[in-house]
Amino acid sequence: MITSAIPVLRIADYPRARSFWTEVLEFEVIEEGGDPARFGILIRDGQRVFLDAWHGADAEPSPGWRVYCHTNDVDGLAKTLAARDCALEGPRDAPYGMREIEVIDPDGNRICFGMDI
Repeated sequence: MITSAIPVLRIADYPRARSFWTEVLEFEVIEEGGDPARFGILIRDGQRVFLDAWHGADAEPSPGWRVYCHTNDVDGLAKTLAARDCALEGPRDAPYGMREIEVIDPDGNRICFGMDI
């Protein structure tokens, strides 16, 4: 039985990505690998994301989501991110019953935050 999935984001610059994920998105680093660190496991509200600079960023980042995070307050999160000068799309109501915002991290990974309407 699969109970969760953890996205692994390939990134070019670990310190830059770590800063974005911790300072802007408020994830907490719970483990890092390398000296200096080139891999990290981050968590927020029980949800984990892996940042991997060992393999570098994708040559052609996908226009689709790399991470989809469920939240219980999309509008509040949008206000918080906008106050941090984080460019975002939305909030908007999707035809499949979710209210969503999207952000793009420094390596071009599209991250969607959504909640049931």
